[in-house]
Amino acid sequence: MTDIILGLQGEIPVNHTKGVPYVAGKDKVAACAKHFVGDGGTHNGINENNTIIDEHGLLSIHMPPYYDSIIKGVATIMVSYSSLNGVKMHANHELVTGYLKSKLHFRGFVISDWLGIDRITSPPGANYTYSVQAGINAGIDMVMVPDNYTEYIDDLTSLVHKGIVNMSRVDDAVRRILRVKFTMGLFENPLAELSFANQLGKKEHRELAREAVRKSLVLLKNGNSSNQQFLPLPKKARRILVAGSHASNLGYQCGGWSIQWMGGTGDITTGTTILDAIKSTVADSTHVLYSENPDDSFMKHNDFSFAIIVVGEPPYSETVGDSTDLTMLDPGPDTIRTVCSAVKCVVVIVSGRPVVIEPYVPLMEALVAAWLPGTEGQGVADVLFGDYGFTGKLPRTWFKSVDQLPMNVGDPHYDPLYPFGFGLTINSSLPGFSGVNNLGDTKQRVIYVALCSLLSLILINDLGIGVFQHPAARM
Repeated sequence: MTDIILGLQGEIPVNHTKGVPYVAGKDKVAACAKHFVGDGGTHNGINENNTIIDEHGLLSIHMPPYYDSIIKGVATIMVSYSSLNGVKMHANHELVTGYLKSKLHFRGFVISDWLGIDRITSPPGANYTYSVQAGINAGIDMVMVPDNYTEYIDDLTSLVHKGIVNMSRVDDAVRRILRVKFTMGLFENPLAELSFANQLGKKEHRELAREAVRKSLVLLKNGNSSNQQFLPLPKKARRILVAGSHASNLGYQCGGWSIQWMGGTGDITTGTTILDAIKSTVADSTHVLYSENPDDSFMKHNDFSFAIIVVGEPPYSETVGDSTDLTMLDPGPDTIRTVCSAVKCVVVIVSGRPVVIEPYVPLMEALVAAWLPGTEGQGVADVLFGDYGFTGKLPRTWFKSVDQLPMNVGDPHYDPLYPFGFGLTINSSLPGFSGVNNLGDTKQRVIYVALCSLLSLILINDLGIGVFQHPAARM
């Protein structure tokens, strides 16, 4: 993961001094490693909560990405809103100054999160002067103050004059910030480099994103028996139903932190929905019908070769994403029940994490975790219809019930729906789904069987072959 630093800042030169930030030129940007430290291990997974862990766990689980980031010349590190064993990270001198700066020899600058020092107190901002004091003395070099910056300047100036914040601490912060600015060449080229502006959204970048989508899809179920798989789907079919709240919603595909903080719904940017991707992938003769949440009557009065259901979570960021039930957005479960009870179906889950799916798995023929595919929904269709194979593996355990959580590999009670690292592949030696063997084509099959029987009788009669009749039939 830390290799992204090299992409943002440039390849670090051989024998570059460890801990010193490196930015290759004006066509590069300063990277930020965050959120220091333990942000991903908070109690019950609640955002900005307390991470309870011993020193061995902290150093072996949460600290390694920061070692790697510093070795790769990362310019900045952002502190976490969360606490570590009850101490707010924005006020944690032992880890910010004692460990990050002194022991790991990080020479870039440490930045707060948005209104991060305000959250040192509860409620936030209850004693702002104390928050400034605690944050700066902990080792924060740059403070993110979105609104009332004059109060921050006045409080810090007063704290320095009173000797509560030493001038040496201010000098350290200024030195670190200037080091990064000089490294970036901001004094020679203070304005943003715009030469790449016309590269945004270019075809090559979208193709790379599309590749990332198809490689990240995880096939969780494929067929209801060991000798019959459902995927890949046939491109030639009489009629396909596409259903679900996420099938034709670009905002849902992108998730949070897309265009806006919490993301959005609908056409928030330029891209390809999964529905449009399906339409562009199937044969011209295949009719694709979209119904977001079809009811029983709709299913009863329509014949489909198969269905693709795309459901999942709404967009979210940070605390808004905290959930104790981890359910799909309504009416996702009802859509699965209604459609999969009437026609063979594959369910595609669009989400930022595992969600409750175990009750519905028996209803479906195939299940795919698509995560957040972003703007390039074509990558989903690429794999569903067999242009590319499934290669993705689960980056985390998929639970059966939220009552099992937290649950990690090695736990005595480890009993997942799908284990960490799980991911099926297409078996080329097994037959796939033909697109006609399903409930929706019952009428066609009956007609086909009747015609075959009629033709057989005609041939038998023409050839003069006797047909056995029950004596009662001759009476």
